Amino acid sequence: MTYTCLHTHTNFCDGKDDVETMCRAAFEKGLAAIGFSSHAPVDHAIGRTIWHLPQERLAEYLDTVRSAKQRWAGKIDVYLGLEVDYIKGRMGPSDRVYRELGLDYVIGAVHYVYPPDGGEPSIVDASAGEFESGLISRFGGDGEALAAVYWEAEAEMIRAGGFDILGHLDLIKKHNTGDRWFSTAAPPYLEKSAALVPLIAAAGCVVEANTGAMNRGILSEPYPSPRLLSLLCRAGVPAIITADAHQTAHLGGHYGEAKEALLKAGYSRTAVFKGRTAAGPSWESEEI
Repeated sequence: MTYTCLHTHTNFCDGKDDVETMCRAAFEKGLAAIGFSSHAPVDHAIGRTIWHLPQERLAEYLDTVRSAKQRWAGKIDVYLGLEVDYIKGRMGPSDRVYRELGLDYVIGAVHYVYPPDGGEPSIVDASAGEFESGLISRFGGDGEALAAVYWEAEAEMIRAGGFDILGHLDLIKKHNTGDRWFSTAAPPYLEKSAALVPLIAAAGCVVEANTGAMNRGILSEPYPSPRLLSLLCRAGVPAIITADAHQTAHLGGHYGEAKEALLKAGYSRTAVFKGRTAAGPSWESEEI
């Protein structure tokens, strides 16, 4: 099986290592390809953050990855991407600007959600403290309400399209250890998450088995959950394995467990990215 990592962050955003260091590590670990997916700038949407690529460094990021692609040609395939947030009414992967950057691919992701009564968005990622703070201040501690709007935002992003890879589908579970804030077995949660599967299948995108939270010691399973992976497999949605790497140590991390998760879900093949053509992203299928 060919191992790659198309979900990779560097010190252009919230990663620890630079592009060249990550390329070298991926090559030394035997990965066939590395794709860089810096968190797209959100300056215009919600203001400056400490973990998104600043708008004024976007051109530098694009040039740096393109240079690495040429420098590592013949050793490891290097791809240029962005992880683009869907923030309702403010930005999303379907925005025209991303089609004009000459990217190899786009990862679509939801990190921010709005409380039912409006106001500023709450973050569902970052640290457990930040998650809890937003949940309490913007949702009154109602985890069920937070989960509901998260799945609604995912559905809206999927319908709008504009991305090639669906990132960490059930990211909402990251800081919900032991179902502390909401029940992942409750009918509303199960129904809302399952309702996304036909939308994903219709969108024609690839879903990732993402080991990011495993690499950080937060979760013991990839995104998405075994149940969702099984539903996605039955719907014919292709899958890849990614590390959501933020440092060299994460590259290839827990790929064995992700492979087993895919097999248990019913997958016998994975998608392999082969670059972008005039017709769009080029994927091949390979036996696990």
